[in-house]
Order: sequence, then structure tokens, then C-alpha cells
Amino acid sequence: MEIIQLDIEGMTCASCVAHVEKGIKNVGGIDMASVNLATEKATVSYDPAAVDIEYILSAVSDAGYRASVYSGENDESELKRVQNEKKLKNQLILSAVLSFPLIIAMFAGLFNIKSLMFLHNPVLQLILATPVQFYIGYRFYNSAFKTIRSGSPGMDVLVALGTSAAYFFSIFNGFIAERAGVENSGLYFEASAVIITLVLLGKYLEMGAKGKTAEAIKKLMGLQTKNASVERDGEVVIIPISDVLPGDIVHVKPGERIPVDGNVVSGSTSVDESMITGESMPVEKLVGDSLVGGTINSYGSVCYEATHVGKDSVLARIISVVEEAQGSKAPIQKLADKVAAIFVPVVLVIAFVTFLIWWLILGSLTSAVVSAVAVLVIACPCALGLATPTAIMVGTGIGAQRGILIRNGEVLQLAGKLDTVVLDKTGTVTRGKPELQEIITLADLSEDELLLIAASLENNSEHPLAMAVINAAELKGISLIGNSNFEAIPGKGIIGEISGQMYLLGTEDFMASNEIKIDKVLEKKSVLESEGHTVMILSVKSDRDGNSLPIGLISVADSIKDHSAEGVKLLKDLGLDVFMITGDNYRTAKAIAQTAGIENILAEVLPEGKAAEVKKLQEAGRIVAVVGDGINDAPALALADIGIAMGEGSDIAMESADITLMRGDLREISTAILISGKTMSKIRQNLFWAFFYNSVGIPFAALGFLNPIIAGAAMALSSVSVVSNSLSLKKFKVSRKP
Repeated sequence: MEIIQLDIEGMTCASCVAHVEKGIKNVGGIDMASVNLATEKATVSYDPAAVDIEYILSAVSDAGYRASVYSGENDESELKRVQNEKKLKNQLILSAVLSFPLIIAMFAGLFNIKSLMFLHNPVLQLILATPVQFYIGYRFYNSAFKTIRSGSPGMDVLVALGTSAAYFFSIFNGFIAERAGVENSGLYFEASAVIITLVLLGKYLEMGAKGKTAEAIKKLMGLQTKNASVERDGEVVIIPISDVLPGDIVHVKPGERIPVDGNVVSGSTSVDESMITGESMPVEKLVGDSLVGGTINSYGSVCYEATHVGKDSVLARIISVVEEAQGSKAPIQKLADKVAAIFVPVVLVIAFVTFLIWWLILGSLTSAVVSAVAVLVIACPCALGLATPTAIMVGTGIGAQRGILIRNGEVLQLAGKLDTVVLDKTGTVTRGKPELQEIITLADLSEDELLLIAASLENNSEHPLAMAVINAAELKGISLIGNSNFEAIPGKGIIGEISGQMYLLGTEDFMASNEIKIDKVLEKKSVLESEGHTVMILSVKSDRDGNSLPIGLISVADSIKDHSAEGVKLLKDLGLDVFMITGDNYRTAKAIAQTAGIENILAEVLPEGKAAEVKKLQEAGRIVAVVGDGINDAPALALADIGIAMGEGSDIAMESADITLMRGDLREISTAILISGKTMSKIRQNLFWAFFYNSVGIPFAALGFLNPIIAGAAMALSSVSVVSNSLSLKKFKVSRKP
């Protein structure tokens, strides 16, 4: 299956969304189609062997809308939005100018202002109302015709029918009624013209507000530079960023943006990474450190080797995740979608029944027309379609600006239901950079000799504990020896041959499984572990006398991150149970967990066992989030109800995660949960008012309590209020010490 994004034009309400989705899904070879009214985009998963993109575009066209493949170019999309907004503004101004005299005429009649009664001339009102109805209102007729032809009428049908009824009823009263001997019940040209004007006003305000909901993605896209200074053939040349290749040497001056991802090869600087990670303090960068495209080089000049470019860059991946999230739906939207799919036909029936009751039973043709028009106009389900996507766009945007990437609306909804958080120890609770603490010799060997053997064994491993031993040897200037017959047993230890002697380095269980007696070292090992150290036992296997025995202990410790304890407390304050999971033995794990304020410990869990522990918690009825940063965390992240990856970790962990924390700060887990809760609160508020508005408005209109103009104003206001309520999420703040 392949995934493609489409730009959809012509959608105006929740019914339109349902109709476009239905049209796409009716095409063979479609796996999934999700349409978003706020972004005016469709995300489609399809089988390219079974269906061409042209068929998908034709299906949208047959449903009465226009579709094109999303180019991914922000400038192009923004230009189209500005052009549409300008066109709508011009039409709105013209419509308002023509409608204004009709409103004055209405007030002149209400307050019997004789000097303005000339405005009640039916010819004058016809001249003013006709351009509004058929030139400015053409968009409604055109869209209504297409959606009716496709068998899926939308909001434009309601507007076209309602305004047309008012317009033609006014022609009948103004020019035909008297000749036909029927009582003239007045002109309603102002209703048709003002309704169209109010609908356009609502659309214009809505368009501006929707533009604000997408500010986060615009800011992220604005971080992408156009050009880069790159070494080519011994010279530094400026080339388009799209031409930069992995391995190129890129030059960056003070104040410039980093063009692409890479690693510093010369120079030093300080980089502002706030728009990527949310971290306000500049980060020092030295040779070997990584740089992220889109961040700002503060003061130093550096040269760096490009590593990830184009779609593989960190910034491109962030933009991709945010776009995916902002185009997604929360499960709560399903109810609104079901209602929207049948809403317009139901409203048409209600309007028709209203007309018949007022005309045939109550005997008032005027009230029949006015009430039916009011029903048609007030029932437009715009607010229903905007309730969820606008809130999701703002919520995920807020998260992105803080370096919290939330993958989709489903994650937003589920995050508020979490009751358990499982934290991986290494790289999540701790810094993930263990350091050698102590070497204890148990044989006729010096500490440096033991370190030489251990580091030479570990030289084939990339495990954090191995790196701690190797780095300690390098700092002492110890030259390592080659090893042979090397074997690593994950979560247990390693075995290898150095200078004709077999050595083992690993856990207590590893020694026991190799029949090495370690009774004499257990007491000292226990003391070190109670201090939070991870202790490795170094043993020889079958020495010259045929003995297998331990020859030393090597202790390594990984300090917890500065804000881990605060992050754990914040999670507890939200009522969550916090667990720490690790491959360390219980004593070591307990020491670290106590420092972080964690009571629930899952220790001595092998990498492949982490997912099994998560499953046990889920089977106990818990809704579980797993937080990790390593490759061995990926299965647990994928199995968890919500997987949270630390952005400082591996790409595999980030790909498996539902939420990515770019700063690697545990405090941001609670922030992500709070953002999710606030967003869902706004969605519920929006849906409540959208349903409440229609539930109350339609009966009031049917009973004759609403003037069509008031109904039009209420309809326009409902959409704007829903978007404005979503925008109020931007006030979300989390105040804490840096």
C-alpha cells in the first residue's frame, strides 16, 4: 500500500467530508481514506497495482468536489490560500454593499421611516438582490448541483434552496401576487441577500481562523533554508538545499540557519535549537557533535559533514509527523461523521414538513416559506465538521512548538485515559552515558591490567556499559589487545579469548551458567549495587591449573537526568502509576528508582522480555504508556497503548512511537498528557455546542421563532465560535523551572 495526500477544494461542511470519503472509498484498491475539513486535505492509502491516482481524483470530482495531488510545497499552498481569501474578501465586500440598502429598507418598514420607504420598491430590491443571489451566490448553486448529481447533497444545497426560496417568494409577492389576487405578504429580498452575505462573512472569518490553526506547521516549514554553502572541487559554492548530498562539507557562518543535518568536523559554536526541541538555552557544539537542519548558528563558524538531507532530515520528519497528526481524526469524530452523512437529507425533510404544516394546516404561506428557509439556513453543519480537526491542529501544533511530536488524533484521545507509565531506565530515567566507578582486583593483577582485559573484551560491543569501560581505558592511555572467539549473550555478558586465555565478563547469572563460583565476591558486589552501581564480574575460564574463577569486579554507574525526579513527580500528580523497567539486578535498579522517586520496579528484564512485561500490565486492565530511547525498546513501544520515544534516542524507537519528545526531558511526558487532555476538552466543547446549536436551532426555526436573517447569522457565528474556541488552546502554558 502507498499513501498519498490530496488537496480538496469545494468542501464547506461535515457532510462534504463524509461524501468525499465515501466517493474515494468506493474506488477499488482503496485501503483507507481520511478527509480533514480544517486542512482541506485527504489522506489516502491505496494499492498502486489496483488503482491509478487519476481514478481517485475522478472519484472526488464525481462526488462534486475538486482534487489535486498535494505538492508538499508550503509556499504554493500558502499562495493558493491567500488568493482564495482575497477573492472571498472581494465578493464579501460587494455582497455587503448590495445588501446594505435592503437591510435599511427592512428597518425603515419596522420603524415606519417614511423618507426611506422608497427602498421598498420591488424593482430596486430586485436589482440589488439579483447579483448577490446569482453572481456572488453562484458558488452555492454550482456546488449544490454537483453534490446533488453525485447523490450526496451538502451544506450548499441548504443555502441555495433557502436563499432561492426567499428570493423567488419575493418576486412572487412583488410582481405576481397582486395580479393573481393573492395577498401580498411583503418582500424578503433582504433575507436571501443577507443570508449569502453572512455565510460569506462566516467563511471569511473561518478561513482566517483556520489559517491561524496551521501556524505551527508554517513556522516549521519556514525553518527550511533555500541554499547552502558547500565545498565543491576545492571551492565553497552556494547551491540549492535540494542539491546537498550526504558527505558534502557544509560551511555555516554566525547567525545563519543550519541547512541540513550533519556532524561538526571543524570549529565550535552555540546553536539555538528552540524551534526543534523547545529548549530555550543555546547548545554548545564541538567537533563530532550533531547539528540539526533549521536550527540557528549563534556565534561561531563551523564546517560539518552532511548526513541526513531532504526527506531524511530531522526537520522533514518532524514536519511529516505534524502534517500527519493535523490531518488525522480522533475516534470521537466518528459520531459526528455518522451524523453528518445523513444530516442534509434529514434537514431537507424537516424543512419540507415544516413548509407543509405551516401552509396546509396552519394556513400561512408566508410563515411556511419563512420558517422553511430558517430551518434550511440554520441547519448547515459547518461547526460539526470543524469541531474536531481545528482542535487537533492547534493541539498538535502547540506540542510541536515544545518539541513534543504527537502522531495523530487517536493518540491525543487515548493519552488522557492513561493510568500507567513504564519508564526504561537507561537513557530515559538516566543519562544513558555510564562511567567507570571502581575496579576491584581478586587476583595477582593490577587495576590497569584488569581494565586492559575488560576493555579489550568489550571492544567489539557498542553497549553503553562497554563504552564506559573502553572510554576509561582510553583516558588512561591503555592500548587494547585484539580478541578472538568473541560471543555476546544479550542481557548476560560476553566471552572471548585474549592471548590464548578465555575470559568472561558479565552478570552473576552468566557466571553461574558457566559454572564459575563467585560466592566470595557477592558481598562486595551487593554493597556496590545498593549504591546504584552496575557490577560486572570478570572471570577466567580454565586457567593453567584448570580452574575457572573470578579475577575482578568492575562497577559502572549511570547518573539520573537532572529533571527525572521532577518528571516522575509530575506524572504522579496526574494520578499515574509509574514503573521503571531495566535489565539491571533489583538492588541496582532499586537504588536508581529511589533517587528518581519510583516505587514500582521491573528489574532483570531482558530486552526481549520488556514487551511481555507491558502485556502483563495491559492484561491486568491498565492503559499503559512506555517511554524508551533504544532499539531494544521498540517492541515494547509498539505494544504499548501509547509509545513515547525520547528524541535523543534511536530512529527505530522514534518510528515505533506515538509521541516523540525531542528534548528527552521526562517532564515533557506530563506536558504531552496535559496538551492531550486540553485538546480533547476543546473537542468535546466544540461537539457539544455544534450538536446543541442544531438541536435547539432547528426546532426554533421550524416553530417560526427565528427570522431567516437571524438564522443565517447564528449559522455563521457557530462556525467561527468553534474555530475560535479551538484557537483558545494557544493560551496553554506550562510554567516550570528550566
